[in-house]
Amino acid sequence: MVDAVRKLEVAESPVYREAPHNIEAEQALLGAILVNNDAFYRVSDFLKSTHFYEPLHKKIYEVAGDLIRMGKMANPVTLKTFLPANEKVGELTVAQYLARLAAEAVTIINASDYGRAIYDLAIRRALISLGEEMVNVAYDAPVDMPPPEQIEAAERRLFELAETGRYDGGFESFADATKIAVDMANAAFMRDGGLSGVSTGLRDLDKRMGGLQPSDLIVLAGRPGMGKTSLATNIAYNIAHAYEPAQQADGSFKAARGGVVGFFSLEMSSEQLATRIISEQTEIGSSKIRRGEITEADFEKLVACAQMMQKVPLYIDQTGGISIAQLAARARRLKRQRGLDVIIIDYIQLMQGSSAKSSQNRVQEITEITTGLKALAKELNTPIIALSQLSRQVESRDDKRPQLSDLRESGSIEQDADVVLFVYREEYYLKNKEPKPGTDEYLRWETEMNEVRGKAEVIIAKQRHGPTGTVSLGFQGEFTRFHDLAEEHHLPERFE
Repeated sequence: MVDAVRKLEVAESPVYREAPHNIEAEQALLGAILVNNDAFYRVSDFLKSTHFYEPLHKKIYEVAGDLIRMGKMANPVTLKTFLPANEKVGELTVAQYLARLAAEAVTIINASDYGRAIYDLAIRRALISLGEEMVNVAYDAPVDMPPPEQIEAAERRLFELAETGRYDGGFESFADATKIAVDMANAAFMRDGGLSGVSTGLRDLDKRMGGLQPSDLIVLAGRPGMGKTSLATNIAYNIAHAYEPAQQADGSFKAARGGVVGFFSLEMSSEQLATRIISEQTEIGSSKIRRGEITEADFEKLVACAQMMQKVPLYIDQTGGISIAQLAARARRLKRQRGLDVIIIDYIQLMQGSSAKSSQNRVQEITEITTGLKALAKELNTPIIALSQLSRQVESRDDKRPQLSDLRESGSIEQDADVVLFVYREEYYLKNKEPKPGTDEYLRWETEMNEVRGKAEVIIAKQRHGPTGTVSLGFQGEFTRFHDLAEEHHLPERFE
């Protein structure tokens, strides 16, 4: 009985646990920076002032960093004017404390080790904070936040923490934003073709768009039979095939060219998608591949192409009717495990919303999906190409080129998209109007048909950061392949 009482007393006594931190490591690193400013550059690529536990240390690191970046000396004398003079650290003034840090400094060689220790402890504190928040929300069980939504929120915050070392969001200084903008311009200047985004592999489309921009939602729309899935698979394969990784300072890899592609195929199976890409690469018709109408030489080409494609970082998810929350969770997982540079979704109308309310109203559901896709593009900092169907009103017009008003079911698709592309092939419509052979109408039709045969248009109807207009491409229907047309100055000389 006495033992039971003693155990109860132990269980009831509150245990005070302090958040993990290491003041000595923070002091040692700051001392090294004050003695030798080069120590700052050993840690500045991963360590931010917010990672320090002691508020005064946060301020010292921040001020020292600003001075060093401006090319000025950061030492106890120059720093003390920017720090509160009347603040005390125990018995010491701030000026005396700075002098003590410099006097007891470690060597610059140890700076990165101390920096990494401070960073790791900051991540542990953020994890504790995130875990407590998860537990509190789960206990409260708010009516407007069902368990699947709680899981989605927790996974999103964990992803942010894993990617950037913070999960709080909030404001970013304009100086940081400017630095990112200049880095992007520099990347475009250094990259072949002067693109700030990921190249689609189609020259004229890249010229108009500057490549696929990070955090952009690109809607690719068209009527059935126009080839929007073909264009999406062409772009996906071009990006994945061009992939060249480059190692970063922290040991991770980033795409120097091309990229890792996540393809959510809600309509076609992964085998159908692979058949299309093999057909495009080998120039053997996909219908022939499916029916087995191929020669031995063709089969050897297929095997060689399949072997080459096994190394290509193109990942396919063929789940039908996937919800926006599931898609986001899988995209985050792929980015953590393999990397992710471009997401393609075929297509928006086959997706489902996450909330019960939105599923009762199709317009609300599409609004939730497009808003969610735009938020995911920003969160992962990757372009998302989302395919979309167009309404039938296109067919009732004489000029069947699509317009923004033709986007089906919700104005939110046009509103949330950064870029809207329409695929249009005049050949498709003209082929269905074939008149009786031997008539004057047939001769006129034949002339028109020859002009548009094997040609397609990609109409850029909306672009937030560039011009609108039309890009002409070639289209080989039997191989479901889009390609660049020859430039005028590369065409053979013509004589009148």
